[in-house]
Amino acid sequence: MTRLPTPADVASAAERIAPYVRRTPMLRVTVDGRPLWLKLEQLQLTGSFKLRGATNALLSGPRPERVATVSGGNHGYAVGTAARLLDLPTRVHVPVFAAESKVRMIKETGAEVVRHETYPDANQAARLEGGEPGGLYVSAYDDPAVIAGQGTVGLEIVADAPEVDAIFVAVGGGGLAAGLALGAGRRIIAVEPEGCHCLHAALAAGRPVHTEVDSVAMSALGAAQAGELTHAILRDAGVESHLVSDAELLAARDRLWEEFRLAVEPAAAVPFALWLKDEVPTDAPCVVLCGANTDWTPEA
Repeated sequence: MTRLPTPADVASAAERIAPYVRRTPMLRVTVDGRPLWLKLEQLQLTGSFKLRGATNALLSGPRPERVATVSGGNHGYAVGTAARLLDLPTRVHVPVFAAESKVRMIKETGAEVVRHETYPDANQAARLEGGEPGGLYVSAYDDPAVIAGQGTVGLEIVADAPEVDAIFVAVGGGGLAAGLALGAGRRIIAVEPEGCHCLHAALAAGRPVHTEVDSVAMSALGAAQAGELTHAILRDAGVESHLVSDAELLAARDRLWEEFRLAVEPAAAVPFALWLKDEVPTDAPCVVLCGANTDWTPEA
């Protein structure tokens, strides 16, 4: 297995990506009479935390001639944006279920989009292309540089609110949660939809296993299998794994808008949905709102 990233890698990533990413704010709120910190990472450039890991991956080694990746949306948008900033040609392979709004954003970065019937097909094509001479394949989550980049979210949380003792975070492949475990050094509460639960399954099985994907949040959290690196980091960190229903996460998304005028995509509301259930006692919790890339066009 590839070397696991360390807290020192997260600190190095923070310096490396600082010219290209936004330091997002923290918001202190009270919900149902309970205090809570919200990390507003949906205000990140590209609308999600993914820009951090993508930028660090492109800057961590020799400059490639071209970049390839696979993504259902947010990661591809981030890689395309980072590659544009660095003037690198990029091809993003996407599964057919990728949201049209996210595919449109990827194309607007100048990246070429290639569609495939399934996510595994798209992933195989991206890996082959990135493995060619001069190419670079950028994993959405199972890469040391990507994980270290995502961990910079944790550095900002503990710098701005050192009293935070637990961080609630949505999990797809686990890159953000693993990065937070390294960068924040706090208790990590990993939350997934019931229909996208690859980390939950991996922790139960003791290894990453294939899972079926079916949730309203699948465009962002639709990894069918947790990463080897992310699973190892989160297992060793003693991460707590929880599931919420689609109905619960959509209700949480609506409350964020109705009470705080915070517009987020369904995936970003997943950890807030668990916190609202008040089943995980903490003294100073923080919920990471990881993204806001969704189709805001009203239905006819």
